[in-house]
Amino acid sequence: MAVERAIVLCDASAMAADAAAIDALARMQLTARRHGVEIRLVGVSPELRSLITFMGLANVLKEER
Repeated sequence: MAVERAIVLCDASAMAADAAAIDALARMQLTARRHGVEIRLVGVSPELRSLITFMGLANVLKEER
């Protein structure tokens, strides 16, 4: 039986496209998943999206479209 996770939207529109931001988002996602929640990003800049993809985290740090 599949378990549905609650989804929380995170506005990333003011977030810098740097390693510190990616680290914070990945840690937040990990903590959320441990509590049965999934975080989806909204307002992601093209630069941040490219960095997420470059770091191989596109399947972890998903966008809400």
